[in-house]
Amino acid sequence: MTTLIQIKEVSLKHFAKGGYEGASLANIADDVGIKKQSIYTHFKGKDELFLQLCSDASEKEIVFVYNFIESNKNRPIKDFLYDFLLLSIDRYEQSDSNKFWIRTAFFPPSHLNEKVTKVSYDFLDKLEELLIPIIKKAMVEGEICTVISEIEVTAAFLGIFDGIVVEMLYGGPERLKKRFNASWDVYWRGISM
Repeated sequence: MTTLIQIKEVSLKHFAKGGYEGASLANIADDVGIKKQSIYTHFKGKDELFLQLCSDASEKEIVFVYNFIESNKNRPIKDFLYDFLLLSIDRYEQSDSNKFWIRTAFFPPSHLNEKVTKVSYDFLDKLEELLIPIIKKAMVEGEICTVISEIEVTAAFLGIFDGIVVEMLYGGPERLKKRFNASWDVYWRGISM
């Protein structure tokens, strides 16, 4: 494993756990087994490292979405959407990259807010772009009602996704389960035939 990859992997854990302010380049260097100055061979500083990890995490999440869609596109839409949400919860609990991505999107360092927000919005726009055709297909096949547009159905779904993310960050497992179940039930009743 190259030093660059080690720096990124260790940094990801530090940033996921302590946020931007809680991560120290000195501690990252210690965990990698290098001197702090060696990090500057690869990155101009903490900001550049953080933004690179943010970009990497966003790309990983888009790859996850592509793979999920490819593997599940022929399933009933109810199962597809429900499992997407469940898997998103599991990913947060099991993946440092996902945990870092979500925490960064909600709590960017103030001086990097504009750059992080752009990456976050680009991700959400791409997610919406990828989900709309799946929703449209389900409408054409009669799985969900056509009274509202595929854009509105997708936007409402992303509202549930956002709510789940908020509960992952602020609530606990019980609050998350309660909000998830209630939101899903109301959403599904609203779009089903």
